[in-house]
Amino acid sequence: MGFWKLLRGLRQLELHRLILALIVFCLLSMAFLAYYVSNSPKIKEAPPLPFSDCGGGGGVAGGGAGAGAGFGLGLGLGGEGGAQRSPLFLPPEAGRPRGGAAVRASDPSRTDPVVLVFVESIYSQLGQEIVAILESSRFRYHTEVAPSKGDMPTLMERDQGRYALVVYENILKYVNLDAWNRDLLDKYCGEYGVGIVGFFKANENSLLSAQLKGFPLYLHSNLGLRDYRINPAAPLLHVTRPNQVEPGPLPGDDWTVFQSNHSTYEPVLLASTKSSEALTHLGPNRALHATVVQDLGLHDGIQRVLFGNNLSYWLHKLVFVDAIAYLTGRRLCLPLERHLLVDVDDIFVGKEGTRMKVSDVKALLNTQNKLRALVPNFTFNLGFSGKFYHAGTEEEDEGDDMLLTHRKEFWWFPHMWSHMQPHLFHNVSVLAEQMRLNMLFAQEHGIPTDMGYAVAPHHSGVYPVHSQLYEAWKAVWGIRVTSTEEYPHLRPARHRRGFIHNDIQVLPRQTCGLFTHTIFYNEYPGGSKELDKSIRGGELFLTVLLNPISIFMTHLSNYGNDRLGLYTFESLVKFVQCWTNLRLQTLPPVELADKYFQMFPEERDPLWQNPCHDKRHKDIWSKEKTCDRLPKFLVVGPQKTGTTALHSFLSLHPAITGSFPSPVTYEEVQFFNGHNYHNGIDWYMDFFPFPSNVSTDFMFEKSANYFDSEATPQRAAALLPRAKVLAVLINPTDRAYSWYQHQRAHQDPAAINHTFQEVVTAAPSSPPDLLTLQSRCLRPGEYATHLEQWLTHYPSRQLHIVDGTLLRSNPALVMDGIQRFLGVTPIFNYTQALLFDESKGFWCQRIEGGRPKCLGKSKGRKYPEMPPETRAFLTEYYREHNLALLRLMNRLGRLPTWLRGELQSTSWS
Repeated sequence: MGFWKLLRGLRQLELHRLILALIVFCLLSMAFLAYYVSNSPKIKEAPPLPFSDCGGGGGVAGGGAGAGAGFGLGLGLGGEGGAQRSPLFLPPEAGRPRGGAAVRASDPSRTDPVVLVFVESIYSQLGQEIVAILESSRFRYHTEVAPSKGDMPTLMERDQGRYALVVYENILKYVNLDAWNRDLLDKYCGEYGVGIVGFFKANENSLLSAQLKGFPLYLHSNLGLRDYRINPAAPLLHVTRPNQVEPGPLPGDDWTVFQSNHSTYEPVLLASTKSSEALTHLGPNRALHATVVQDLGLHDGIQRVLFGNNLSYWLHKLVFVDAIAYLTGRRLCLPLERHLLVDVDDIFVGKEGTRMKVSDVKALLNTQNKLRALVPNFTFNLGFSGKFYHAGTEEEDEGDDMLLTHRKEFWWFPHMWSHMQPHLFHNVSVLAEQMRLNMLFAQEHGIPTDMGYAVAPHHSGVYPVHSQLYEAWKAVWGIRVTSTEEYPHLRPARHRRGFIHNDIQVLPRQTCGLFTHTIFYNEYPGGSKELDKSIRGGELFLTVLLNPISIFMTHLSNYGNDRLGLYTFESLVKFVQCWTNLRLQTLPPVELADKYFQMFPEERDPLWQNPCHDKRHKDIWSKEKTCDRLPKFLVVGPQKTGTTALHSFLSLHPAITGSFPSPVTYEEVQFFNGHNYHNGIDWYMDFFPFPSNVSTDFMFEKSANYFDSEATPQRAAALLPRAKVLAVLINPTDRAYSWYQHQRAHQDPAAINHTFQEVVTAAPSSPPDLLTLQSRCLRPGEYATHLEQWLTHYPSRQLHIVDGTLLRSNPALVMDGIQRFLGVTPIFNYTQALLFDESKGFWCQRIEGGRPKCLGKSKGRKYPEMPPETRAFLTEYYREHNLALLRLMNRLGRLPTWLRGELQSTSWS
């Protein structure tokens, strides 16, 4: 009995051990499986297929029931079965009655190429979308909140029209204008050949059917529509390619369609109703109804384009671009040519499982060949970092070799050897050595090195500018072109521009929704539908539509795995060619840059921003640099008004520090107004010390020729938006005479050989040197004009007008006002610090022993009195300018003593 009990116990023990062993085995298996799943490459599904070629039906012309019967019934105008086509769809020329109002053609010489946009509010979505398209196209515009009552903005100036096109976010605001303003606007549009674009977005309060006030046009609203078509007979079509159908329901049930039997209206876009029920006022649901119509001006002499919805639907944006071009006589119109360059960054870079294999390289070559049939000269542009060659799996290393085997099939450009950010290198020699390693790798593997193009990892050093990068690029690679998405900022993308620095052309680069982590179609952020939406009329499509030149950034990982890069660009090219007449082509980077700056020469000069005001910029800016070295205020002039004296007085303050002197321009830096600006902000900051206390130290610079420089206010505000600005004003007549005498003292031949009277009264046909002197005498004294420029870029609270006459007679009082304006502490006692010098005739610094320390001999120079007839001439010359200054100073709440005296001594006050 004991034996069997012992045996039973052993069996139970073995069973427990077996169960325990099974549990341990299961846990180990699960751990192993988890490790395998997390560290092994994902099972690769078949890559998505790009969009097929164009298909799916034709346009409205050419046959089938939809072309004849549908149109007539769609507008409720045809007979039984729609046998007779409505006048709305008559051919554009032969079939259209010749009667009606005369339409004046747009005359480019009579209007400025500016769009006047009436928005519902500054925050309205449609208004922002309208502005976004204008900005992306680089079209000038002016926005006004549409007035329900009140005056129309000024439309003409000296018989010149100020606007070439008018856009109403809400067409009802135009229709319901009061009689006076409506007549004013219509007369302007008729006289100057200016067209109108209007939108009608239905809401729950909109009437289902109504006539547009004053027009032979009916609106039927709050409809659900489907199957969008383009009318190939619409005259405005330019970019938009007709004969295509966008099948399926249109988003929303708030669409409006237009109905008319007047020959002035031509449909542009048409759709069928969603509902299976017949709409008695529209005809059968299979009929086509106009959602966008073109008014040819036969009714009242004004051409219009009306949209039965907003711009949310992509096809409306396309037609809106064509409407702008057509109504402005192609003045506001981009060319049909579009240049694409697809950069593939990070070649040889990437962790295992994300790199390209042999099959991926073959697919890359195959897609490139297919795209070349659609886009002449299309070539993928590969950016490489040689250090990471053969750093993947065995299959991926074979992919690296496959790329090099076919290296001559592609274009190549250098990244950094180790993919490091260039702004981390502070020594040009060390940075150049890194580049030479990449150059050596390229030479060893037969990679071309003469493309003249490079891209920095993460755009580091390109903008904000790291001067060492530009120097090393030129020294090692002979770089002439680069690109970045950071200038002037990443967002909004439509504001990206190009510039030239250190003889290297910097082109704007575009993102396309593909980043290093977007490698699987079904795992695309937001779902694969978001990528397809971007391609099919969304952000990516609009980038090509609105930019004549697009450089797209992609990455190596986008061409392995699901090959989203290939899918995206093959689909994009086919979609663009299905729906537009754009002619796509590719050029090498250097040729592309030359073309870009031929098209946009105004972008050659950069506009430096403050790197510390953009986190992305600060992250790719050298840690050895600091924005604390930028000045807190500027003394901007003008010349010969006492700015040098003001500079010396300011420098006495213990908390105020002026810029270091320049060996060329002495106490003036003259950065914002001349060639020095192209040296970049590193050069500028070298003129200022590191502040000992950022909050209490006030650094400044004085450059008296900033005041009347057209470029300076915008440039200064871009880099120093929070800076305060001081301008010193004296009687402009005295300022002009002082400048003349200054030039005589500096042996200017024009001043030596001509009297002051001859200079200021010189005719336009006078010699150039005389006219130059005349301009420098007279133009800076047109104070109001220049101050308005500064007030365009700086708020009035940051602008302080120094009374130059009072500065000369009572500087302590003026300096107290300046200290309060700047907010500087402690308050410095200028009454004790300054001393009047009788021999010099002006105030100087008081030094030990109560002696004066005055400015140099060139200051306070004595010269003959101005001839009375010349003073009288200048008083009359500056009459209107001083009146404008009076109005401006009254607005600012400050009136200089000399201006008050000028008004009191003359009869024109």
